Amino acid sequence: MTPVIALVGRPNVGKSTLFNQMTRSRDALVADFPGLTRDRKYGEGSYEGQRFIVIDTGGLTGDEQGLDLEMARQSMQAVEEADIVLFLVDGRAGLTAGDELIADSLRRSGKLAHLVVNKTDGQDPDIAASDFYSLGFESTFLVAASHNRGIRSMLEILLPSEEEREEEDRADRYPGIRIGVVGRPNVGKSTLVNRMLGEDRVVVYDMPGTTRDSVYIPYERQGSQYTLIDTAGVRRRKNVSEVVEKFSIIKTLQAIDDAHVVILVIDAREGLVDQDLHLIGFVLDAGRSLVIAINKWDGMDPDDRAKVKEQVQRRLDFLDYADKHYISALHGSGVGVMYESVEACYESAMAKWPTNRLTAILQDAIAQHQPPMVHGRRIKLRYAHQGGSNPPVIVVHGNQVDSLPGAYKRYLENTFRKVLKVTGSPIRFEFKSSENPFAGKVDRLTPRQKVKKDNDEKQGRRPKKKRQKSLKR
Repeated sequence: MTPVIALVGRPNVGKSTLFNQMTRSRDALVADFPGLTRDRKYGEGSYEGQRFIVIDTGGLTGDEQGLDLEMARQSMQAVEEADIVLFLVDGRAGLTAGDELIADSLRRSGKLAHLVVNKTDGQDPDIAASDFYSLGFESTFLVAASHNRGIRSMLEILLPSEEEREEEDRADRYPGIRIGVVGRPNVGKSTLVNRMLGEDRVVVYDMPGTTRDSVYIPYERQGSQYTLIDTAGVRRRKNVSEVVEKFSIIKTLQAIDDAHVVILVIDAREGLVDQDLHLIGFVLDAGRSLVIAINKWDGMDPDDRAKVKEQVQRRLDFLDYADKHYISALHGSGVGVMYESVEACYESAMAKWPTNRLTAILQDAIAQHQPPMVHGRRIKLRYAHQGGSNPPVIVVHGNQVDSLPGAYKRYLENTFRKVLKVTGSPIRFEFKSSENPFAGKVDRLTPRQKVKKDNDEKQGRRPKKKRQKSLKR
């Protein structure tokens, strides 16, 4: 489905200018004259391959009469048609009574609206937006439509990514929580699948390689829908000789991509081996939530159990956020409890967090531990928003983010994981530099000054600050 975006707000707040920027056209009339747009205007735009439709509407005041009342009806009809509503306000004029009336109308409409503070050029964006936070919108965007600033960042948040569109397609084919069961050959994957289903749905035989293809099994448990994916055992590359088995491994890796949560099955009798760690690497690279199931726990003596637990704790120390279950798939002990971990992982992987909450967590983390100095300047992290799910992606905007050390990135990941209570799922961070308002401007240095500037940059010298001449009395 193509998303529909409606632009609403008071007259002369820049709706038509934003419409033209989003559609890359001049279809909407733009002039410094309130009430120029009288009817709805439709346009088509695209961002990163995602098409969308934009609706430009007439200005609202909240107490319309006569012709203005008909314009207001047209605007509210656009709100009803839209999937995304952008409520534009004027960052220079500040909060007005009309803005409050429109915000109240949008709340009563039941549509989720996003606040867009326009005309932030030439002033501090945070100061320009401070008056409007009292309106109580979950997400706020700061843009300068006439200069095309902040619009790409806004569309990046509002429009679904290619991964999200693929996720929607998979959700149609395989309903509910998709659980992938992976592991080395003969560790008990198919036995575990049958135990979770409560019936013999897949072939179980005490011979490695019984499962050749990934088997997708939709089912329902206690009113919730699931899809179990039984996969072929993945052996070390040097042990893979048959062409059929090579294709089975490819199918297993595809099943990991399709899953929301992956249960990695480990044989307790053999202990944790290097191939188990390789499989964990595949799951983490795919960004999937992980539950560790140490199988064949029944019949082991206490000393062997203690050795296995010590080995798991030592070698999987980097997976302290993933739940670990010691089970017997054959007898069913410990299997039912895994559903609690699966559901917690799914909730974490698919969680949606508002921009203002992520930004507040970021600012609190910075207050506790500031980013380091680079070339005499402090790295600045300004705001954060969510960039995707399964795994959760958090996009952080700031200055000099390319110089942010890995240790500080891990500090942010641990802080966000703790505050957001993310269980079992990895968190990915993307760091983006803020848009430079002077980018693309003509360099007005003389040829001589350009040569000196290039030499200074090559030798790592910083330009000298000009001294201010003292005023003579």
